[in-house]
Amino acid sequence: MKRIGVLTSGGDSPGMNAAIRAVVRKAIHSDIEVYGIYYGFAGLIEGNIEKLEIGSVGDIIHRGGTMLYTARTEEFKTEEGRQKGIDQLNKFGIEGLVVIGGDGSFHGARKLTESGYPCIGVPGTIDNDIPGTDFTIGFDTALNTVIDAIDKIRDTATSHERTYVIEVMGRDAGDLALWSGLADGAETIVIPEAPYNMDEIAARLKKGHERGKKHSIIVVAEGCESGVSFGKKIEEATQFETRVSVLGYIQRGGRPTASDRVLASRLGARAVDLLLAGKQGRMVGIQQNRLVDHDIAEALQLEHTIDMDMYKLSKELSI
Repeated sequence: MKRIGVLTSGGDSPGMNAAIRAVVRKAIHSDIEVYGIYYGFAGLIEGNIEKLEIGSVGDIIHRGGTMLYTARTEEFKTEEGRQKGIDQLNKFGIEGLVVIGGDGSFHGARKLTESGYPCIGVPGTIDNDIPGTDFTIGFDTALNTVIDAIDKIRDTATSHERTYVIEVMGRDAGDLALWSGLADGAETIVIPEAPYNMDEIAARLKKGHERGKKHSIIVVAEGCESGVSFGKKIEEATQFETRVSVLGYIQRGGRPTASDRVLASRLGARAVDLLLAGKQGRMVGIQQNRLVDHDIAEALQLEHTIDMDMYKLSKELSI
């Protein structure tokens, strides 16, 4: 293999640039040419492709977002659309592809591999919802962004003696809500993976109020319920003045943390190693701080799970 491509697809996440840099420089170090594909699978179909050099990825490791940009496309979900992409790869002589993104991106990589085109998936999403890896690129940065926001909101909650409901991202996964809620001492954490009892939550808030607690923080995962609707339920159940903050896309941006930069560098380089070893249809990941790789089709069939011991602990500590 003498020429590979790299693209980012789906939602952006902090650390994607570090992963791109690792792919490019690891490949060049191995005497492999690298081509960047701009705007994800949409750009692949259109042939928005150019050769990347060492300097092309200079001064990007600390930047959020993705220098290759990203986009979503329905056309690539069709056989005709994928064939257009393969035609472009063949036109540029690209023999293998590194796809950085979430589960939607991985489905695209799987389809390309099934069509005979070698792909390796690198998990990049703030949702941390990809089976086969303990952490995805961008999760740690987003988590710290959420924690910083909750710290600030708690100051206001304390000053005004109010209950605050904070809605965080995560799609259908509760990782961001659970980790940020535990790290910030939230009184209640609401996640899709565990049913909640409003009577129980209200009783806990009232009990805290009776012992002199003047404010409360409730973290709600977007995949469970909107913060606005949950806030109304809380106010009705407790009669406490309640405010809602929806953090939104602030969670997807920002300078990646050291953890995400290192993780992205390790995973990006490992993806190149797999392509050079003749592997295809694999995803890279990290488990117990060791690099791993799995069949991408098998990984996509697995259900994302959450650490329920952490969820239990958060309830025990929020008494």
